[in-house]
Amino acid sequence: MTKRRISIVMPTLNEARGITATLTPLQALRHAGHEIIVVDGGSTDDTMAQAAPLADHLLIAPSGRARQMNAGAAAAAGDVLLFLHADTMLPLDAATHIIAVRNHLWGRFDVRLTGAHPLLRIVESMMNMRSRLTGIATGDQALFVERALFLAVGGFPEQPLMEDIALSRQLRRHGRPLCLRAKVTTSSRRWEQNGVVSTILLMWRLRLAYFLGADPARLARLYHRP
Repeated sequence: MTKRRISIVMPTLNEARGITATLTPLQALRHAGHEIIVVDGGSTDDTMAQAAPLADHLLIAPSGRARQMNAGAAAAAGDVLLFLHADTMLPLDAATHIIAVRNHLWGRFDVRLTGAHPLLRIVESMMNMRSRLTGIATGDQALFVERALFLAVGGFPEQPLMEDIALSRQLRRHGRPLCLRAKVTTSSRRWEQNGVVSTILLMWRLRLAYFLGADPARLARLYHRP
């Protein structure tokens, strides 16, 4: 049986502070035959220079996570696409988990937040549980999908926020996700900078508004408001 190849697609924008730390552990996957595609959305810092020697492909695309990830997927050669945020670390055995999948077309990992605040343990537990109940994956959970299915559903809707939820809804029509208990570790910097409780309330508000049909562009302005 031919070994399946994974294409890791990472959108970046001014991630020089942490991009090397994220990409360096992924080099073992490159050596095993998988590929890393970094898609930059117009960084004004040293992101691209740092990423270049650590990626198989370094692309430039119009800014916007959905547009950047779609551009990376279009250039991918792998059988499985794994979308990884620049502040998220995969578990060392991530490829083993994904390659072993035979009865699911898509899935995601459990998530752990980096911060030590006790409320963050509750937040991550709720994120993982909610995903299992709803069949919706978020970008922080390192969503992966068979390339053929991703292309069949048209990729990420090119909207400025909630693109991961919109894609999950499309993929869910073809089967529920595999919810791996192996954990990715993602930065809690937004929670810590803006306050854990305030961020929880904001995310609940945005998700409810999106569920009720609010314009993603308006929600993005609220999300990125200082």
